Amino acid sequence: MVWLWILAVIVLLIALLCWTRVGAWAAFGGEALRLDVKFGLLRIHILPGKPKAEKPQKEEAPQEKPKSKGSFTLEDGRDALRTLLPPLKRALRRFGRGIRVKPLRLSLVLGGLEDPAAAAQVYGEIQAAVWTGMPLLEKLLDIRDVYLHTDVDFLASDTAVEGEAGVTLRVGTLLAMVFGVAFPALGWFLRWRKRSKSRPPKPEKKPPEDPKPEEVKPENPAA
Repeated sequence: MVWLWILAVIVLLIALLCWTRVGAWAAFGGEALRLDVKFGLLRIHILPGKPKAEKPQKEEAPQEKPKSKGSFTLEDGRDALRTLLPPLKRALRRFGRGIRVKPLRLSLVLGGLEDPAAAAQVYGEIQAAVWTGMPLLEKLLDIRDVYLHTDVDFLASDTAVEGEAGVTLRVGTLLAMVFGVAFPALGWFLRWRKRSKSRPPKPEKKPPEDPKPEEVKPENPAA
C-alpha cells in the first residue's frame, strides 16, 4: 500500500512540473544584451553578469589567430528553413497555443550591401518571410504586443538588429516540441558543420597602403 502512495506522489510531482510555466525575456541591440529566465514564480537574471575584478595580465608571446572554418551564410539559412519548418509546423499545430509571446519587438536594418540588386533580393526575401510567416505564427501562437521593422541602409557597414522578446510555455509543451524537432535539427547541424569545414577561410582585410610620393625629376640646366 505504501508504494501506491509513493507512486501517486511521483505522478503528482511530474504533473505539477509539466504544468509549470518557464520562459525567457531578452532585450538586445548593438553589443548590449539583457537576458532573464523565468521558472514558475521565480525570475532569474542571467545577463549582463556582475563585473569581475580585473586581474593583472601577464605578458604572453603573440599567438597565431585560428583559421576561420567558414561562417553562417544565407544559403545555410534557407537550408535550415527547408529542414526545420515542416516538423516545427507540426509541433506548433499540436502545442502552439500553449506558447505565449509577449512582447515581440524587432528592428532589422540591413547593412554592408554594396550591390543594390543583391540588397533588393535579400530585403525582398526578408519581407516575404515576415509577412507570410507572421499571420501563420499568430494563428499558431499566442502573440501579443507586436512591432516589426525592416529597412536597408547602404551607408552602414554592418547589419543592425535590436529588439525585445519574451516567451513563456509549460514544461510539458517544451518537452513535446523538443522531441518533435530534435532529430531534424541534429541532421541540419551536421550538414552545416560539414559545409562550414569545407569552406575556404575568409581573406583578412589588409589596411590600405600609403601612396608612394611621386619622384620629382630635376629640371635640365639651361644651356
